[in-house]
Amino acid sequence: MSPSPVTLTRYYAHVDAGEIDQAMALVAPDLKFVILLPGAAVRGQDRQGLVDYLAGRGEVVRRHVPQRTAVAEDLEFVYGAVVEDDATTTGHFLASVRVGDDGLITAYQVAFDPELALLPTP
Repeated sequence: MSPSPVTLTRYYAHVDAGEIDQAMALVAPDLKFVILLPGAAVRGQDRQGLVDYLAGRGEVVRRHVPQRTAVAEDLEFVYGAVVEDDATTTGHFLASVRVGDDGLITAYQVAFDPELALLPTP
């Protein structure tokens, strides 16, 4: 199966819509992940760890707005903005995933920074 950015962008769309079950349908049960936030790194060894992280964020009106995507064999990359309450850009993220032959995300790494933007603000 040839990966496409659709996997990771679909994952973010489901997460942003609160559709956690649909987002997790794109993720392998033995997912390895790290979420790099200012001052903290959240690491996990399975899908449930990612569910627990997402549930622990509480109620937030947040969207991941992809601005660039790329694919290199079984890796996908997405760069974008994080927008809260449909009005405020709180920072930017650079995410990458490895997609298995079954089309599921097997590894996920994302870094978020509230200050640096790689692209000019529109």
